[in-house]
Amino acid sequence: MSTREISRPQGETGKPHGTAGTAPKITYGRNGVPVAPAKVRGDGFRSYEIFQRERMGESTALIKPAQLISPEFVRNPYPLFAVLRENYPCYRNWVDNSFWISPYNEVTSVFADDANFETRPKRWFYRMEEYGRDLREELPVLEAQAKGIDDNAAPLAEALVAEFAGRGSADLATEFAGRYPLELLARVLDLPPDDVPLFAQRYWRMQRGSNWEPRSEQDGVKAIHELTDYFRPLLEQRRANPGTDLVSAVATLEADGGPTRAEDLVVTLLEGDHETLHGALANTLFLLLTTPDQMDVVQQDRRMVKFAYLETLRHSTPVVITRRFARHEVERFGRLIPEGGVMILAAGAANRDPRQYEDPDKYIVGRKDLCQREPRGQYRADGLPAGVAFGLGKPSRHPAVPEDRPRSLYAITRDTATTALNIVLDGLPNLRLQDGARPELRSLRLWEMHTCWSLPVVFDAR
Repeated sequence: MSTREISRPQGETGKPHGTAGTAPKITYGRNGVPVAPAKVRGDGFRSYEIFQRERMGESTALIKPAQLISPEFVRNPYPLFAVLRENYPCYRNWVDNSFWISPYNEVTSVFADDANFETRPKRWFYRMEEYGRDLREELPVLEAQAKGIDDNAAPLAEALVAEFAGRGSADLATEFAGRYPLELLARVLDLPPDDVPLFAQRYWRMQRGSNWEPRSEQDGVKAIHELTDYFRPLLEQRRANPGTDLVSAVATLEADGGPTRAEDLVVTLLEGDHETLHGALANTLFLLLTTPDQMDVVQQDRRMVKFAYLETLRHSTPVVITRRFARHEVERFGRLIPEGGVMILAAGAANRDPRQYEDPDKYIVGRKDLCQREPRGQYRADGLPAGVAFGLGKPSRHPAVPEDRPRSLYAITRDTATTALNIVLDGLPNLRLQDGARPELRSLRLWEMHTCWSLPVVFDAR
């Protein structure tokens, strides 16, 4: 790229910039954007430049960047994840200037390293960082969320199963797994039943818009404002007459920065995880129905349902990637990562790392090389590796059963999924796939939730 050097005119005050009354020369690129001068060391070469040198074709010998955005990758990312993990543990994608991290140890090290890397909130992708406050870690909010989920998890699952238990067939992906998390959230918020369908539609649009897809982003921004307008009067009503629901907890919260607003409630909902419960329910049912020997294990001992859910998070996690950003220039994996460098962590690759799991592509309920307790760092308490579940956040710093706060989101989601799956298995006897059904796991769009969107089943009608 050619550049040109020009002298900037004097500032508005009439005083020249620089020293001795001379204006410093600024280099401009062909697009008119100023080019910042490089910081040089020693012989004039930055270590960044040296670390990034690669021979022609070196980074694309076994994989091309275009494959990482292909329809095949959207449908089934695992073959490419294996190529990355076994050949390019830190793959530099020159097309979008990102670094793909895929082995288990490397993924978990970057995910846990808050000194050098950060996870940016969804509202950053919307360019709405100042829109509202994220109140998810406020104790009253945590308590209201835990109570609402625990009180409604079983009754809601029973109500949904009862809707189709008598007809002998259903699509568990759409009629159960897709509805359950959204309607559970509506109950936690204590929304009027008539408002739930519109709330669910707006919430879904809001969540999907934070993924850098322009049309969805515009639709998501619109949904954010629609939800804000919806919650504004409701928040004032609960402030005057509070209950035990999540809206009341936000309305009566005494947080730094002044009284809470509807924008704060919407941001709190936006930043929360909705994909893990939805995807894990659909994926667990899919895996059990397509591996009959593992369904037999669960049916013979219902205590194994929890382990089926945990093995699903490892084998077919719904959130297959997440982004981390370098806080500053940092050397990792033989490269110098620039400040702001995008690290794409591939949970789908890490969770099938053969250095951590025996026969990693096989779905094994109750496998012996997967610890079932919540992580306290890179590995779980007994030294066995855990399945990476980005949607559930960082490992908890608190005891498994805290005395002064609710149990973690990891534990709440696990218990809720276990409850819901047991109710499905109890309420739909002799559950099996419909004849001719060919369900699959896939994403609707690049980097979105990887799950089963259609799971037609039959069972003995009650």
